Amino acid sequence: MPGAVHLPGREIAGRAAEFDPGVPVVTYCWGPGCNGATRAALALARLGHPVREMIGGFEYWAREGLPVESATGTTRPAVDPLTAPAGVSCGC
Repeated sequence: MPGAVHLPGREIAGRAAEFDPGVPVVTYCWGPGCNGATRAALALARLGHPVREMIGGFEYWAREGLPVESATGTTRPAVDPLTAPAGVSCGC
């Protein structure tokens, strides 16, 4: 995701100070079967950061056609009609 920071769970305590404590942190995993985002959200919340967990993770972000950033630039994948039905928009 554009602007995302990769922060492995084992590094949260040492790197949490990099984040502005007044700005909510959004945690996410690859997909809905992973609980790393939940563990990260708990760890950050315990350190005093406002946190939100993105349900569905990166997998559903990409399936909904939202921007994806890689070393080659930012793209918008094709929308998966099973996760983002035609004519329905979140206004993102």
